Amino acid sequence: MNNCFLKIAVVAGEESGDSLGADLISCLSQQTGCNIHLIGVGGRHLKTLGLKSIFNFHDIALIGLGAVLKKLPLLLIHIHNLSKFIAQEQPDCLIIIDSPDFTHRVAKKVRSLAPSIPIIKYVAPTVWAWRPERARAMRKFVDHVLAVFPFEEKIMTDLEGPPTTYVGHRLLTYPPLLTVQSEKKHSFGKQASFLTLIVLPGSRNLEIRYLMPIFGEAVEILAQRIPNLRIILPTLPHLVDEIRCFVQKWKSKVEIVVGEEAKWRAFADANVALAALGTVSLELALARIPMVLCYKLDRFSKFFIFPKIMLWSAALPNILSDKPIVPEYFNEFLRPGMLARQIEQLLHNPLLRQAQLDAFELMEQKMKTEVPPGIIAAQTIITLLKEKFGHLKFS
Repeated sequence: MNNCFLKIAVVAGEESGDSLGADLISCLSQQTGCNIHLIGVGGRHLKTLGLKSIFNFHDIALIGLGAVLKKLPLLLIHIHNLSKFIAQEQPDCLIIIDSPDFTHRVAKKVRSLAPSIPIIKYVAPTVWAWRPERARAMRKFVDHVLAVFPFEEKIMTDLEGPPTTYVGHRLLTYPPLLTVQSEKKHSFGKQASFLTLIVLPGSRNLEIRYLMPIFGEAVEILAQRIPNLRIILPTLPHLVDEIRCFVQKWKSKVEIVVGEEAKWRAFADANVALAALGTVSLELALARIPMVLCYKLDRFSKFFIFPKIMLWSAALPNILSDKPIVPEYFNEFLRPGMLARQIEQLLHNPLLRQAQLDAFELMEQKMKTEVPPGIIAAQTIITLLKEKFGHLKFS
């Protein structure tokens, strides 16, 4: 009988972070053989592993400075209560995932209240894109960073950040994605009776409100030009009502599908995507779906954050392949006619389409690891815990 027990605090503030956290905890359980008791904040994936989130994690899934300022009083209350709770519970470690504006403040407060708790940051903040000084500042409250992109390990070292390990990205070994890749290989060259556009307006309410009207106009233009166009819009259960409110104003027929399984089925059928910038662009690239990416900042972010961004591109496929291969549109450049034109070209211009697909292949090769990412991440944490608590023994 295994008496090994670990209490782990986890704070995840995005749908993608919730998935990453669940994969990591599952691998930790497998690698240690321990019973793991979870505390903290997360979504549906972490809840299936026993986490009872102390507040709704959608409270911290915010986009833009304006949205943060509107919810600032609530966020400050959550930071105070969550930090105090974690410090009192004295977990074996704290794992913070994504949402750095929130999770870093929690980590700082926990470090001041309970300095002995090891703190691991899963998903490095984008110090390579803006505010590079954050890397060095993290040393005070983060013991180790688990990076999901290959270039981040060196960047964190160059910027004097915390010790960092490239663990790879869980999508590379994610079964639904592997199934999509296999189906696309087998269907290569086959002619379908219709062309499928997948529309992905994001996973946050404000993002959806910004992009859905523009996406709707672009879809109408495409539907007029391409009679055999099928339109699929995957979304999440908590967003489906809001999505339907927008879609019912569109003239075109749109298939709204809900949930993770339905999303990946849609990916298998998709010929092209119109999507919000974010993790979904990586999913699309790995699924070999050519795309056009969009982002609309609120007024605060546009004037105070956008000018400080150091990168030539905000699209992950472009950054990882080091080529400006995926078109991306921001703010006043988000014009329905232009988006429709780009989508149409990706459907009908073989050279443009193949250029994206070749870049996606190169990107995946750069990201690959010999061992699944969740296991590398789990082994890194186990090593850290053994160094911190020498008496811990895992099966």
